[in-house]
This record gives sequence, structure tokens and C-alpha cells, in this order.
Amino acid sequence: MRIGLIACDILEPEFELLLKDDPDFVHKEYVEFALHAYPDEMREKLLEKVNALKGEVDAVLLGYAVCQSLGGFTEAVDIPTVMFDGDDCICVLLGANEYTREKKICAGTWFSSPGWAREGMDGIVKELHLDSVEGVDPMFFMDMMFDSYERCLYIDTGVKDEKGEYLAKSKDFANQLRLRHDERKCGLSALENAIKKVKALAANVSP
Repeated sequence: MRIGLIACDILEPEFELLLKDDPDFVHKEYVEFALHAYPDEMREKLLEKVNALKGEVDAVLLGYAVCQSLGGFTEAVDIPTVMFDGDDCICVLLGANEYTREKKICAGTWFSSPGWAREGMDGIVKELHLDSVEGVDPMFFMDMMFDSYERCLYIDTGVKDEKGEYLAKSKDFANQLRLRHDERKCGLSALENAIKKVKALAANVSP
């Protein structure tokens, strides 16, 4: 079988952990996370990327949650496609119940997965174009945006980098914004289940 993966680069560390030795995934592509700032553009770009694989793969795993604009996506493409349930990537990683529980513990929580920690302050500034105002320090806007936040919660998904940079960058992000830094673990069952589902889908399609 031939499977394509098109995923947000926020989830690249987790997908690379699970798929690094999987020969069924013949195409892997990670899309710049900053597209989240433009939901309609993101939908159109992902539709193009998935449909471009027609004839090249038997099925596609779209590594995205609904993310504002991807409702009904699997019915809109020309290739059998699997995607995640949930509103965003943190909901995918934690599960809806744990996501809700953590927000009840502290409503002002910034969730920092390995992918988000890797992007850090520079990634958010880039996503929101906070560096586009000449003569104004982007931290001026960041401080206003995060005024109601109290903590940064690092989500340890089991992805390990050699120097522990994901956790270090998460702590640095919290320090820059004067947030309390907490940590918790989570599994990758949602990703693992999606991989199983897309393999079953591809097996039914491939001759």
C-alpha cells in the first residue's frame, strides 16, 4: 500500500517518532504552522496538496484537527483521507477530556507541545506578523496578548531530542512572558489510531 502524510509541522516530532521506519508512508510533507492565521487559505492549500497526490498514493493521513476551517475536509478531496477529530492539535494530543480538565485547572494556560516549544517566541511573532510594525518591539504586543495568561504547560509526548531543547525552549518561553511553567505527560494514541485507520483505508483501496 502507498500512504501519504500531509501534516502541520507542529506535529512533526510525533509523526517522525511513529513513522520513521514505516515503508507504507511513501510521501511525507509538513506544512508551515503559520497558515493557521489564515484559515481559508489553509483549507485551499491543503485541498491542493491532498488532491495533488491522486494516483500517487492509495490514501492520505491529514495531520490536522478541525483548526477553524477544515470541517468536512475528507468529503471535499478526491483521495480517501483520514484526519483527526478535535478543535486543534492540543486537543488531539491530550484528548478532549484532559484538555478541558487542564483549562479548568488554569483558564489562562498556554499549551506547549514539543512542536510549539520548538517554534518558541519567534514562531508566534512570525505567525501573527507582530514584527511588521516598524520601530515597535514585538514583545510589546506579546505582553498585551498574554496579559491574561498565568502558566505555560509543557506536554511531554515522549519525543526526545538529544539536548532536551524542547523542554528548555518551553521554559524559556514561559520566562520571557513571566508565566509559571508546569509539565505533564501524554500518549500518542490519537496519532496511532489515525495511522491504523489510514492503513485500513489504503488496504481496501490498493489492488
